[in-house]
Amino acid sequence: MSNVIQQTKSFWFLKGMRVLFTLPALTLACAIIGFAGFAIEVGIPMPEVVAMNFFIWALPAKLIMVSSILSGTSIAATFIAVTLSSIRFMPMTASIVPEMRTKDTRTWILLILSHFVAITGWLYAFENFKNVPRENRTVYFAGIGGSLFIFNTLLVAIGYPLIETFPPYALAALFLLTPIYFLLSLWRSARNYSIYLAMGFGIVLGPIFSQFFPQIDILLGGFVGGSLATLIYAVVEHRRVQV
Repeated sequence: MSNVIQQTKSFWFLKGMRVLFTLPALTLACAIIGFAGFAIEVGIPMPEVVAMNFFIWALPAKLIMVSSILSGTSIAATFIAVTLSSIRFMPMTASIVPEMRTKDTRTWILLILSHFVAITGWLYAFENFKNVPRENRTVYFAGIGGSLFIFNTLLVAIGYPLIETFPPYALAALFLLTPIYFLLSLWRSARNYSIYLAMGFGIVLGPIFSQFFPQIDILLGGFVGGSLATLIYAVVEHRRVQV
């Protein structure tokens, strides 16, 4: 019986690793290369770029960190901006954990898996959880998140010398995949229109704030845009309930 269970868990882990052969995973890898190229242009050495990928798995947070370094933003403002950009993973984690947890699931396993929660793995897992037995979902998500995490970290570490030789236009094109990829992913994963509003406000307000507050433009764009979207959503839904 133990061997059967082990084989089953191995099967679901390997099945989760199949995410590496999907278009979203390929797009993410290209975006990671673009980010690495951006970090190289800023002058960040390879160990630090790899450390960013390891400890700050979310690509937007890494992008904000490097942009803040480039603009000379203070450590406190950088910390706040990176933290706020990562707060979005709290509801994502809160939504995926109940889908994986069983009465026998250990808390420390869920804590480790929470580090792998990012838009690509989160979307892929939710799309396929319905086909995975609940008792194997933690293993399945470990295959998804772990493979994406390890592959892209190694991609940066091993490919750093090669990325340095890329033509600037190639790196710029790959780097451009980062905002396009996340805009499309977030748009696709939106559960209500408040997300669309927040993205719209962010797109409009970001360039405006960059002209007047270049050191905290991303922070202000996200905070003001998200606050406006939340306020509009709350008012509209409140009126709808009253009607």
